[in-house]
Amino acid sequence: MKVERECGMAVVVFFLSVAMLLLSALILLLPRVPRQYVRIHVGISGLPSFFALWNLLTQRDVLVIGPWQLDPLAWLTALFIFTIGFVVQRYSMRQFLGDRNYKTYFALLTLITGSASIAWLSNDLLLMLACWGATLGGLTWLIGLNGDSQVARAAALRAGQLFALNWGVLFLAVMWLALVTGHWQLSLAVTRDSLLQLGSWNRLGISLLLVIGVAISAAQFPFQRWLLDSVVAPTPVSAVMHAGVVNAGGIILTRFAPVFMGDFAQFVLIVLSGVSILLGTGTILVQVDYKRQLVGSTIAQMGFMLIQCALGAYLAAIIHAVLHGLFKSALFLQAGSAAHHEEEVTRATASASWRMTGVVLGIFVGCVFWAIVRGKGYDLISAVLLGWSVSFAWSHLVAVGKGRIGRWVGIVVFTGALAVFGVVLSIFYGLLHATVPEGIQPHAFVIISVLLILLTGSVFGAWLSRHPSSTFYAVVYLWLLRFSEPHRNSVESHPRHLVSTSESRR
Repeated sequence: MKVERECGMAVVVFFLSVAMLLLSALILLLPRVPRQYVRIHVGISGLPSFFALWNLLTQRDVLVIGPWQLDPLAWLTALFIFTIGFVVQRYSMRQFLGDRNYKTYFALLTLITGSASIAWLSNDLLLMLACWGATLGGLTWLIGLNGDSQVARAAALRAGQLFALNWGVLFLAVMWLALVTGHWQLSLAVTRDSLLQLGSWNRLGISLLLVIGVAISAAQFPFQRWLLDSVVAPTPVSAVMHAGVVNAGGIILTRFAPVFMGDFAQFVLIVLSGVSILLGTGTILVQVDYKRQLVGSTIAQMGFMLIQCALGAYLAAIIHAVLHGLFKSALFLQAGSAAHHEEEVTRATASASWRMTGVVLGIFVGCVFWAIVRGKGYDLISAVLLGWSVSFAWSHLVAVGKGRIGRWVGIVVFTGALAVFGVVLSIFYGLLHATVPEGIQPHAFVIISVLLILLTGSVFGAWLSRHPSSTFYAVVYLWLLRFSEPHRNSVESHPRHLVSTSESRR
């Protein structure tokens, strides 16, 4: 009884801190409030993260309280979103200093993180849709907040159009699910008795709508251009997108996991995500602009996360979404210091024996992982990827080390990274394994499709790297360059709006 009372008090305190944060954002919009109040507001923005962490560590059961579904997955999502929001707002105190929209930036950043976290804490489908719509609307407003910039307005317009399509598609999926099952609470709509009322065709239709919705928000092919256009926005805007917006696809599919099944829907998601992985990786290789490289990496990583969902590896997808969001947000925030200097590039060489050692070690780690896990289809793919990653890391950290000291340093770094990976994986598994659903074994055709995408991408990339002077290489390079470019009116060679503003003031 005492534990339940403490958990209930922690939940109340968390929602009070969220309400306080949203109220503080409204105070920021008052004209008479001085800019110095931003410091107080940023301090308040750190409170929800603390209480979300407290609930994550103390609560293990699923609590359905009114319109809320509170479980470790919900608290982890809230902790993840509010943490990124706090870091981005703390960073923005200097980044946006002097901007005439200074206070509005912080209010919109708070709206995005607050509404996104509430959406994934919600058990009420209508409340979830309303909060998700507020998140997309706030992000659209934030991208085009600099009204003097024509490129910012164009990027915001395109993003808003796709966001409206995303919200409309998810609205249809939610309405379809609620009308057929007769429940507007997610926890009741996905029970076994409710799902029996859907039938195969209803479930397929809802699953395809979910695929389209998550593909848009995750900037997957052919909806990737909005994320490329958004590069025109300040870097904190790009960073906050990783707080439950571009990576929301993994959360959505995990929440609706009992509904999302069917070989055709899985195959469609794998095809879209597989193409996005290849094109996103190509964007990294051909672009010289650092922020566009990060966008290409996001497209590829989100594609891999959605493939994990398609295979039923929802726990792996959530871990991927959280770690990728934290890592990529940090990279965007330090984008301003990523200056490339002209340096002579030298290719390090390694003996065949050291490289073969890495291959053998990768095969061994993959086989051990395959033997430990239950041995489902997505576990096979995870074992292949883990083995390849171990081999790749060994080759670049150990095999190319200069001399005996260099190789020993590489071995220490390699061992430490492998140990950290194991610890992080164990922590996430201990927190989430009881609440994150386990997907149904995918069809063999789906597994083979994923393996073919991975194999094709590896072979194709290896062939291109060995034939850089071929005509086909030039064609692929130019096509990828064109693919990874934003729309023309979303790029400005120099800040013309600043020139026009200064002239008008004269």
